[in-house]
Amino acid sequence: MAFLHGVRRSVVMTGLAVAALSVSGIGASAQGGVVTVGSNYSDAVPKAAFQAALDYCATVTGDTYTVNTVDHGTFQDQINSYLQGTPDDVFTWFAGYRAKFFYDQGLASSVSDVWAEIESNYNPAFKSASTGNDGEQIFVPFYNYPWVVIYNKALWTEKNYAVPTDLASFSALATQMQADGLVPVAFADKDGWPAMGTFDILNMRVNGYDFHTGLMAGTEKWTDPKVTAVFEAWKTLLPVHQAGALGRTWQEAAQDMISGKAGMYFLGTFAGEQATPEQRGNLDFFAFPTLGTEFDAQLGIDAPIDGFMLSRAPKNPEGAKALLKCLSTGAAQNAFLAVSPNSVGAANDVDTSGYTPFQAKSAEIIASSGAIAQFLDRDTRPDFAGPNGMQGFLQSFLGEPEQDLAAFQQGIQDFWDTLPPQ
Repeated sequence: MAFLHGVRRSVVMTGLAVAALSVSGIGASAQGGVVTVGSNYSDAVPKAAFQAALDYCATVTGDTYTVNTVDHGTFQDQINSYLQGTPDDVFTWFAGYRAKFFYDQGLASSVSDVWAEIESNYNPAFKSASTGNDGEQIFVPFYNYPWVVIYNKALWTEKNYAVPTDLASFSALATQMQADGLVPVAFADKDGWPAMGTFDILNMRVNGYDFHTGLMAGTEKWTDPKVTAVFEAWKTLLPVHQAGALGRTWQEAAQDMISGKAGMYFLGTFAGEQATPEQRGNLDFFAFPTLGTEFDAQLGIDAPIDGFMLSRAPKNPEGAKALLKCLSTGAAQNAFLAVSPNSVGAANDVDTSGYTPFQAKSAEIIASSGAIAQFLDRDTRPDFAGPNGMQGFLQSFLGEPEQDLAAFQQGIQDFWDTLPPQ
């Protein structure tokens, strides 16, 4: 298995398995069965959190889980060749377009029989995001998280900063932060994908959610003046963003925000993974400011859903489905969130009483949004979103924001037009 060359770990069945079975209703596939899992939870915190969830599920099913962990970015960039090779029984992935894409290629299996048992534990929006073009369920949600502007509360209290709500107050705050010797907005795009979040939020603020989905699907054109307006808006904000973004990882940018070197950071709430347990309580966030357009009231947001899919020909289908059923429970999701309290569980029976204020606010901001996107590289075809596509195009823009936008946008559209029919 050339693609999954990472860490391999096993979870050993414990003596609690029989007792857990009687409580959960999730039957063991076969005592001592082995289920392999391909995982992109490569950073230390989510990796440990996922292991905690699997430890719990081992007590429920009696199976052993072998986890093949690969760097998150590499996992995404090589997923197509991985799924065409000898993939694991279950693999971590994302809801929406990107789940449908690989299912439509015959590279993942239906899990409708699993959903027949777990449907009551999810709201309809999660089921919709997990349903393929043929009406089959193809994905099991685990958690989701909003993309927001995160900041260090102690720093803001010290400097007497107030949360901005619109572009004018955001710009004024950034100017004050510069005067105070801070980097206003931490920023990093060495990995190629973080800048997609900035494009998404500006596009939804300027043009609305429907244009976002149309652009991602190819029914809108990248040469449209509406897209030009997004890049023009971005150019006005770049002076308050951290310089040298192409040489910096998101983890490094998050550390700059947590340490107080930078005043703000726009990223998913998983940025909190870079904080120590003692620092987590010092983090807060707010929605990206409105820009004074007709779409302000929509409060569009990226709130991607992470979860799991079943490979096209799992070696242990019974055990794989038992694992998926377990991962759909609040107990398994709570086990994950106890170690990584930066997201919110997807299941209805997640115990939210132990949510940190950060998690509770995440749930609130998602609930208050009138338009929820999955993220640029999850809402469009992967051969367009990858390193040879939008990752590279956005890095080109960041490296030379004063370039001819008409030619730049035409290049994006030309690339789209060369892609084979799906």
